[in-house]
Amino acid sequence: MPFLKTERKAIILLEDGSVWRGSAFAGSGEAVGEVVFNTSLTGYQEVLTDPSYKEQIVVMTYPMIGNYGINDEDMESDGIYLEGFIVKEYHDRPSNWRSKRTLREFLEAAGKIGIEGVDTRAITRRLRIYGAMRGIVSTDDLDLSSLKRKLDQYPGLIGRDLVREVTCRKPYVWFNGARRSMNGWPEGKKFKVAVIDCGVKFNILRMLEERGCGVMVFPAFTSAEEILSYEPDGILLSNGPGDPAALPYLVETTRRLLGRLPIFGICLGHQIMGQAMGGKTEKLKFGHHGVNQPVKNDLTGRVEITSQNHGFVVLPSSVRERCHATHANLNDNTSEGLFYPHLNALSVQYHPEACPGPHDASYLFDRFVSMMKGKVNDLNN
Repeated sequence: MPFLKTERKAIILLEDGSVWRGSAFAGSGEAVGEVVFNTSLTGYQEVLTDPSYKEQIVVMTYPMIGNYGINDEDMESDGIYLEGFIVKEYHDRPSNWRSKRTLREFLEAAGKIGIEGVDTRAITRRLRIYGAMRGIVSTDDLDLSSLKRKLDQYPGLIGRDLVREVTCRKPYVWFNGARRSMNGWPEGKKFKVAVIDCGVKFNILRMLEERGCGVMVFPAFTSAEEILSYEPDGILLSNGPGDPAALPYLVETTRRLLGRLPIFGICLGHQIMGQAMGGKTEKLKFGHHGVNQPVKNDLTGRVEITSQNHGFVVLPSSVRERCHATHANLNDNTSEGLFYPHLNALSVQYHPEACPGPHDASYLFDRFVSMMKGKVNDLNN
């Protein structure tokens, strides 16, 4: 049966009092979260399944979403982590040979709300001018006073540990492109990498395995001593959601691991590593969410177009004496990469694993492998 557009009314209320009205193409009920915009032209499935979007309501700037459906190959986790999904126009007839279900079916199976028929350019412009805001979406309660009271009760992201809500509950092995229940490391691998799961995307695990690494994923609350008992050759600190300053246990674990093994930090992992070195983080006005962020490698002069999803950054001045700044965002000059040569550790704020996005930065996984080979590199190549 073809999807018939309905007039199931939906409302979006931001904390500054601005209101947008549209219709629900998926789900029903209410959801609260931080409202952000994503500039990706494609890759909505990867956005939906990225755990870093926990407690966020995502506005897609590209006007038509849903036209290639949902497939089994492009999942970046086991489910949907964002709270609500807002688009200009939803397309319910996918044209893609890999498609298994529609976006509407995917959202509704996860109990998530999808809203269309709103001016996403206007919402995006407001967020760029005034910054990311708390917001509420609803199909049930359309009374603004009632919604405002509910929104006022939502605490937002700052100071809250969201990693514990997305991390795995027990260690597992990533093998042959999937999660496996195995005792010990896969055999025949060149290196053993312990991934600390703060909300890891599957493509990070895929890219490690493609480079001959045995991959074991640990819950974020695992101690440094337990991780070291498995005798890994390297540590990867993954991406994840929320405020990095609310994760003192992860900072302490990282501090205990630094200098013991090569470490590679991605996104939230970059922020955790910076804090472990005594650095500080701060919240960006509206964050970086998309696949077209230009980043300059300050050592080579090359510019990489990168995939990004973060609302916090490390302050370079707070760690300047302990590391080398390697990458900077060309839009706002914020920190995008740090290298700690005396500790054989590196981190980047963006997503070298892409998915969605360009693969300009995939070389960083090769650098990590080189570090495990005993080659302290300076990212010059």
